[in-house]
Amino acid sequence: MNEEKKGFSRRQFLKSAGVAGAGSLLAGYAVAAPSGAQPAVPAVPKAGDFKVPTRPFGKSGRQVSILGLGGMFDLEANQLMLKQAVNWGITYWDTADCYHAGSEAGIGKYFSKYPQEREKIFLVTKSCARNPEDISKLLDRSLERMQTNYIDLYFLHGVKSLAELNDDARQWAEKAKKDGKIRLFGFSTHANMAELLMGASKLPWIDGIMLTYNYRNMSSPEMAAAVKACAQAGIGLTAMKTQAKGSWYDWSKGDVAKEALANQFRQKGWSEEQAKLKSVWQNPLIACLCSQMDSMRLLKANADAAVDPTALSSGEMRLLEQYACATAANYCTGCGRICEATLSSRLPISDIMRYHMYSRGYGRSEWAREHFANLPGSMRRELASADFSAAEDRCPQRMPIGRLMREALEDFV
Repeated sequence: MNEEKKGFSRRQFLKSAGVAGAGSLLAGYAVAAPSGAQPAVPAVPKAGDFKVPTRPFGKSGRQVSILGLGGMFDLEANQLMLKQAVNWGITYWDTADCYHAGSEAGIGKYFSKYPQEREKIFLVTKSCARNPEDISKLLDRSLERMQTNYIDLYFLHGVKSLAELNDDARQWAEKAKKDGKIRLFGFSTHANMAELLMGASKLPWIDGIMLTYNYRNMSSPEMAAAVKACAQAGIGLTAMKTQAKGSWYDWSKGDVAKEALANQFRQKGWSEEQAKLKSVWQNPLIACLCSQMDSMRLLKANADAAVDPTALSSGEMRLLEQYACATAANYCTGCGRICEATLSSRLPISDIMRYHMYSRGYGRSEWAREHFANLPGSMRRELASADFSAAEDRCPQRMPIGRLMREALEDFV
């Protein structure tokens, strides 16, 4: 098999499950329950009686909450939620200069009211710019919006290739640290993640990385090796997109596996969503899991999962793997270098897949439409006629890329 096609396939799953007889997902650090043991219903502390645990963030010397608050919604209108997050120890706060207009401003409003709590927060924001001058302007705007004089961790947002982590970026980060405007520097990525992480592990000026990381992609040998390399280099890792919501839905292959998941986790008092969070936390190399929690109900549910020490058993991890296998073609793992290389024009397939996922999986159709509209008109027109058969043939997930590109046109135009 071509090295590029090493992905999460049905054939690989059947081989590992049938021959090895144990789930390969998170091999080496999943905690197995005794054979035949009945899962105990965890005793979850009542609201207000707990603090979310912390983990060290790489070599920074900072401890961060294992559950982070994603700020891709209007935080100006959700001040009570920010207060409750602090009360429960959810003190890793993530936003970006390009997020909802009320996100950074909402954090600034909170710090204006509670200035004494700024030091409790591990504050993360991001820049979509790459030119050093533009990055500086956006950083200054973020500082002003959030009513703070420093950012704990500053990311270049949506990095796709190592070429973006060039000497200009290094020099900018070093100066911003020297000026006291940022304390740590890194990048976020949705695409070509294993390759990027492995390359970044060799860059001593990268302090942190936010990556798409979930039960669907964590088991690949490439991802496992890249995460380990970053951890050994002292880079703090933040997981995002941990629910692994798909770009489209075809439950014909997933119903049985999904029901098995639901039944198993229900016995422990967990929802399927909470179990997916716990599968990420089971990797001690992940410092924080960042989740968009835009309601008090969701904040509480995720906090409950974070403080519950009960681990997923190897059998439960195997159920997650079975479900991932059964629905693999529903989810884009962001390996755009594989499919995009088959097209002469290099259409941004992985980006469009992400917009599709935000629209259909997260209900953020307006955000997706805005980003899709930023693509060049010639690129959008080409989607209607391009031949994606070669891209589909090379896709490790066997996604119906051509159909999804046409659906994106229908959804966003």
